[in-house]
Parts: sequence; C-alpha cells; structure tokens
Amino acid sequence: MNELLEKPLACTCFRLRKLTRAMSRLYDQQMATVGLKTTQYSVLVNAAREALPVADLAELLGLDRTTLTRNLKPLIDAGLVALHSGADSRQRIVTITAAGRAKVKLAYVAWSRAQTEFETLLGRDAVRALNQQLDTTMIQLTPLLEDASDEP
Repeated sequence: MNELLEKPLACTCFRLRKLTRAMSRLYDQQMATVGLKTTQYSVLVNAAREALPVADLAELLGLDRTTLTRNLKPLIDAGLVALHSGADSRQRIVTITAAGRAKVKLAYVAWSRAQTEFETLLGRDAVRALNQQLDTTMIQLTPLLEDASDEP
C-alpha cells in the first residue's frame, strides 16, 4: 500500500510532549532543592559558557526571544544573570553573575541526581541510544522547520 494512503501512526507530538512533561517533573523535583526549575538551570548553564545576545541564547535553547525574556526575569531579579548593552544599543547581552556561577555549581549536583536516577531506571545504554535518536531526529527535523519559516 502507498505510504501516503496509509493511516498515520499515533501522534508523536503528543507522546513527546507527555514524555517531556514527565521528564521535567523528574528534574524539577531535584532542582527544587536548590530553588531552580530545570528551564532556569538550562539558561544558567548556557549563560555560564559565554555571554550571548538574547537572540543567540534563545536560538541555542530552542526558544523564541519572548519566552527567553520571560524566563530571564526571575533570574535577573535573583541576581543570577544580568543584561548588558551590546554593540547595538537595542541588543542585550545575557551575562552570568558570580552568584549565578555559584548557583550553577549547586544545581549541577541536583541535575546529576536526576540524571543518575533516569539512567538507573532505563540503563545507561538505553539513555545513550535515546539521546542519539533525539539528536538525529533534531538534525533531520531542522530543515522542515527552516522551510516552514520561509513561507509567507
């Protein structure tokens, strides 16, 4: 039978969203011990690697700028990151503070607990295979996302 005529499989998007919500709960349980959410930890870790314009950090994290700006506010209020002017007066550079670096060190321990819990549950080989499949899928999906953004 022609693939186009076959009924689609169960909704992958729904299954992935359900899985990511469950994974977020697992990691958020550990992150709560240091007063962060998993999303905030991701922002801090990436800001710690290098100071980046908001647009570049948003792209790196796979977020739109408005979502990142909303996620930055509590981190700025807590003194963990700061926004500085860039070369262009409209550009804002996300920079981690000393308090932010200290929080990343504490949060890494919490992240490690969540990661170890997951690896123990599934097994390291299964997690490695899952990560590889996720990376491969993202690479294959990216051109479709770029094509869609070119449409009027």
